[in-house]
Amino acid sequence: MVTFRNLVLFLLLLTVAAPILLYTDPSASFTTPSSSKRDFLDEVTALSFNSDGNHLNLLPRESPAVVRRDVVGVVYSTQDSDSSRRQETRGDQFSARVLSATDDETQSQTVNPIQQVTDAASKVVDKPSDMHVSADTSQAREKMKVQLTEKATEKVDEQEPKDSGAEKERGNVVMPDAQVRHLKDQLIRAKVYLSLPAAKANPHFVRELRLRVKEVQRVVLDASKDSDLPKNAVEKLKAMEQTLAKGKQIQDDCSTVVKKLRAMLHSAEEQLRVHKKQTMFLTQLTAKTIPKGLHCLPLRLTTDYYALNSSEQQFPNQEKLEDNQLYHYALFSDNVLAASVVVNSTVTSAKHPSKHVFHIVTDRLNYAAMRMWFLNNPPGKATIQVQNVEEFTWLNSSYSPVLKQLSSRSMIDYYFRAHHTNSDANLKFRNPKYLSILNHLRFYLPEIFPKLSKVLFLDDDIVVQKDLSGLWSVDLKGNVNGAVETCGESFHRFDRYLNFSNPLISKNFDPRACGWAYGMNVFDLDEWKRQNITEVYHRWQNLNQDRELWKLGTLPPGLITFWKRTYPLERRWHVLGLGYNPSVNQRDIERAAVVHYNGNLKPWLEIGLPKYRGIWSKHVDYQHVYLRECNINP
Repeated sequence: MVTFRNLVLFLLLLTVAAPILLYTDPSASFTTPSSSKRDFLDEVTALSFNSDGNHLNLLPRESPAVVRRDVVGVVYSTQDSDSSRRQETRGDQFSARVLSATDDETQSQTVNPIQQVTDAASKVVDKPSDMHVSADTSQAREKMKVQLTEKATEKVDEQEPKDSGAEKERGNVVMPDAQVRHLKDQLIRAKVYLSLPAAKANPHFVRELRLRVKEVQRVVLDASKDSDLPKNAVEKLKAMEQTLAKGKQIQDDCSTVVKKLRAMLHSAEEQLRVHKKQTMFLTQLTAKTIPKGLHCLPLRLTTDYYALNSSEQQFPNQEKLEDNQLYHYALFSDNVLAASVVVNSTVTSAKHPSKHVFHIVTDRLNYAAMRMWFLNNPPGKATIQVQNVEEFTWLNSSYSPVLKQLSSRSMIDYYFRAHHTNSDANLKFRNPKYLSILNHLRFYLPEIFPKLSKVLFLDDDIVVQKDLSGLWSVDLKGNVNGAVETCGESFHRFDRYLNFSNPLISKNFDPRACGWAYGMNVFDLDEWKRQNITEVYHRWQNLNQDRELWKLGTLPPGLITFWKRTYPLERRWHVLGLGYNPSVNQRDIERAAVVHYNGNLKPWLEIGLPKYRGIWSKHVDYQHVYLRECNINP
């Protein structure tokens, strides 16, 4: 009986204890209460409730301003480099730990307030003795966080205006002539509306628009930038814009407007073509016309020259003319004033003026005037020789093919008769210099100076700025001609000057070969004679009798004659373009030994470029009695 009762009690105990043992985790005794609470809270906080959030915010809520400042601080700290954080926490280990914790917090997503409260509670339960330390740490953390947020906000506030200002500067670029352009554009649109049938049918609109056009025209006048406009320009611009808006309502057919604009464009292009042709003609005419003062000067000089006795007509130091130890210059010109500038600028720039000898060759009309000028204005210690080309008896049509061609009727008709069937329409072909033998004397230097070994050839439209004696020591390496190459642009290559459709040219020369410039050239006359250069020149001139190889000038035959016989000099010796190009580099001009006014805009003409005229005019004494009497002014 007792045994049966014990068995029943055992079974009852087993039925009670078994469920407890089966459904209880044996490791639960090793976990902390805080961990179990945290697992429970993770599950609870994952749920969403349709209730007011204020009931869940057990911690005091931060104001919106504080929240925004905190977000700004987080953005700045994540974009900034680690060096900035090191500067904030250097030397303070506790602050470093707090900042590290702050960074970790900023990298996480939004922290749930329930979890913050339970974490704090669990710490209190687990470690009651550290309650005050945890509170102090929390306060220090909050204080550091606010400080970092304020600093980050200040940096962001300082940077934002600069960035926005830069964006405004980049986005809103104001043109200095924006209003002028707008007003001129309005005038074009107004002309279009005035010519359209729909607008003409509205007389009130036509009267109003014409009135606006007159107002805008008075405002614009010759204004090239907004600062030239009167104060009422904006008012007139707005009034015109309103009137044009009415025209847009009247004429809403875009195709009609487009056709009218095309017609206006074609008309403008035709007018531009005509004006360009007229400008070219007037420029060529001006370049060929001798100014009144330059025509007066040789007349006065010639009169005074023949009033001198024979002894007074002679130059001193004539024994230096054939001395190869000196520096000899060849200058062929019929312009007294231009020749004087070449000589004066060269002597002024020379280190030893007494060693420089100038050989000037001119024509019969200017021979007396040229001599009288240099007799009256000797170039210091330098030596001068003036010769008359008419005295070169060896230079005749039987010896020189070019002289024979220049005197032929066909050549004169080709250059000067526009109505002739064989005449060229290009105006620059009709320049007297192409019929002047002075322009071709450069191919006869050994015959003109038979006892000289080296000569520096100068054009009369150059100005010397540096001492040129160093050119006589340049080794030409067996070449005849020393010149500065001009192949920086495509139009200075051989195919620009020669007719490569002719087999004689295409078989012997390279169309892309680099050209060079006349105006300042060193010629080795001994090598010239050795290679018989004059005969080469004559042969090609005979082949070009019908002008099939090249048309005009001395540069094309020069490129052919000195082909593979030209030594390239440094660019600083000779800078070109001052007679046609207003954009020559100023630094190149200042460094140049010689500047060249090649082109039609010569400095002694009124059409010369004003920005370059001073380089030339500073070598002219405008107070000289001859210049004052002939009214030659700067």
